[in-house]
Amino acid sequence: MDFDSFVLAAATADLSDEPAARAHADAVEFRMDLAEDPLDALAAYDGELPLIATNRTVEEGGDAPATPDRLAALEHAADCSAVAAIDIELATVEDEKWLAEHAREHDAACIVSTHDFDATPSRAAMEETLERASEHGAVAKLAVTAHTPADVLDLLAATHTLDSDGKRVATMAMGAVGGHSRAIAPLYGSRIAYAPLDPERATAPGQYDLTTLAGLLDTLD
Repeated sequence: MDFDSFVLAAATADLSDEPAARAHADAVEFRMDLAEDPLDALAAYDGELPLIATNRTVEEGGDAPATPDRLAALEHAADCSAVAAIDIELATVEDEKWLAEHAREHDAACIVSTHDFDATPSRAAMEETLERASEHGAVAKLAVTAHTPADVLDLLAATHTLDSDGKRVATMAMGAVGGHSRAIAPLYGSRIAYAPLDPERATAPGQYDLTTLAGLLDTLD
């Protein structure tokens, strides 16, 4: 998966959801940090959609403690043929460059992510973060929390700037004010959007469910 074109990912901690995702999704984001026995689930996976393996830290909104076991699980995920990409936090990959290198050696792309659950940084700061992330992965992902429409506009401007510079980015504004960014950020160059199959199982604030987001993206395309 090279992310040269847009990818809609169904986010889930249960790979048995994959058949239901096929109607709308291009990939499944497997939330290893929220799953029971994630390595066994990966070994048993026989679905059609490629996987994005995410093992998110508590500090960035997930449920996995920042331990060597977490990184070992991501390393193992990268070895799986069904895993097209792994998600690594920018703060992690800058200290653990070996993990990104291992993934690439096993034909798994790296999505290098940053999450801000408090605010939206300045446009310059967001562009700098995305630039740093682009140095380590195929896609630089940035999720921020919008409190005003101006926050969303700054995020979209940063997205457009990085996309115009030839960088692959995935951006979204979390929260009620920024929820619509998940549908419109692709118009400004964002390469990935995430959505749960069930709106009751959202993995981030402000997510649309998969069917709703797919419909919005089709309407805006």
